[in-house]
Amino acid sequence: MNNTAELILETPTDSFVSPPKSLVRAVGKAIGDYKLIREGDRILLGLSGGKDSLSLLHILRHFQRHAPVRFEFAAVTIDPQSGAFDPSPLIPYMEKLGVPYFYVREPIMNLAETHMDNNSYCAFCSRMKRGLMYKTAREQGYNVLALAQHLDDLAESFLMSAFHGGKLKTMKAHYQIDAGDLRVIRPLVQVRERQTADFAKAAQLPVIMENCPACFDMPTQRQHMKELLAAEEASNSNLFKSLATAMQPLIRDGLENTFE
Repeated sequence: MNNTAELILETPTDSFVSPPKSLVRAVGKAIGDYKLIREGDRILLGLSGGKDSLSLLHILRHFQRHAPVRFEFAAVTIDPQSGAFDPSPLIPYMEKLGVPYFYVREPIMNLAETHMDNNSYCAFCSRMKRGLMYKTAREQGYNVLALAQHLDDLAESFLMSAFHGGKLKTMKAHYQIDAGDLRVIRPLVQVRERQTADFAKAAQLPVIMENCPACFDMPTQRQHMKELLAAEEASNSNLFKSLATAMQPLIRDGLENTFE
């Protein structure tokens, strides 16, 4: 097993892409509403190579350059060594951008075969990846983990929890983990998925498609919720605005503890 974080040395360049004003406004509002970034924060971005995390990479760079609050940021990628998903093309891309970058290799598929209990492979993989990101943040001295879930993700999680779990629950914008030593932030909580998709396409970001057979052999509950929301939004243009308002207490849950 090799989960040592491989540091990719940075060579400063000016290869970043300026995000559109609509994205900057939405993320800036989230930063203000949920107090996501504070003076002196050292932020570690979970970079999967998808359109959302790549968009957030460039957005964070924009705010690092233009926001009055000073902060540092780096990125970490967890390579699950599944065979069907290879994020290694991110290595030369990050070298070009010059962002401090940690690349962690972990045979998660193999581990799932011997260590997975009753959870799905996707749940096991997600838990393993999150633990490795926490580990890297601690070892490298970062106090904040930034994740790239957007408003569509939050809405899908909300419906999944209500429909299948009997609970009103979704992802939080900003919270402190149980161990108390790291904060988790989601700067894209007021951003629609189509905005990151449009930015990634226009900027020609090197998106790496998730291609895990364990996740895509059959339609997932999340995909069903995505389709349900799309069908409803076709006749209700204010759907996501209404959902964002309804979910506010859940999105803000735990925010008060981040000031301790």
